[in-house]
Amino acid sequence: MKLSKYSKLSINFIIISISLLVWVLLLVNPGNIMTMEHCHVSASGPSAGSLKMLLEMNPFSSQLLGWGLMVVAMMLPKLIVPIQLIHMQSLKRNRFLNALLFVLGYVLIWMVTGVFMIAIIMMLNLLLPMSYLPALGFMIVAIIWQFSPIKQQCLNRGHEHWTLSAFGWSAKRDAFVYGIYHGLWCVGAGWALMLFPMLLPTGHNLAMIVVTIIMISEHMEHPQLPRWNFSLRLKLIKIIIAQSRIRLQQLVTV
Repeated sequence: MKLSKYSKLSINFIIISISLLVWVLLLVNPGNIMTMEHCHVSASGPSAGSLKMLLEMNPFSSQLLGWGLMVVAMMLPKLIVPIQLIHMQSLKRNRFLNALLFVLGYVLIWMVTGVFMIAIIMMLNLLLPMSYLPALGFMIVAIIWQFSPIKQQCLNRGHEHWTLSAFGWSAKRDAFVYGIYHGLWCVGAGWALMLFPMLLPTGHNLAMIVVTIIMISEHMEHPQLPRWNFSLRLKLIKIIIAQSRIRLQQLVTV
């Protein structure tokens, strides 16, 4: 079964619109959900009092909400192809629910990951408040991971397409489990890139945009042999440049 052009455009429009709306919310940053307020560390170093103050100034629930919004904004465009696949395999009356269950399974994995990520971020902010050293350290880790064979294997597994059951709870279960597995491979591929912007004392919004472009670009690449590969994987940027040149040539011609 082939997806119609109208259905494909509708799915693309809905997903990209939701992603852009969440991006606007993140940039507005209501309640400082995307930034971490810092407290002064005592002369003797981090203490229970400093930790308590840090948690009061940055409630874990607010940080987790910000993490969830960041996941939706950055990752939702990566789910266009799997959601199109689910749309093709599902009965018409089940398409929305199956797609929603897939997204919920995917986001669930990232939210569980977020608990550990936020704990790391808070610990580093307690030890080194307003320091760029943690971000620099994880940037090095992210660069090493970016070109590693394990990263490539995770990217390859992220291209796996599942065959869903057609009827009943089996179809819903398959969609949800598909989302979980897809989320696991996405976390394996992108955990270091996702953590880096959150560790920056300033400029995290710009870093998030750059990371989003990188993650979408690498997801658009074809599977490759897992090995150390120093490829920048900038397919999205290449497409944008090529399309811009075509539009510019059309304008000049007119």
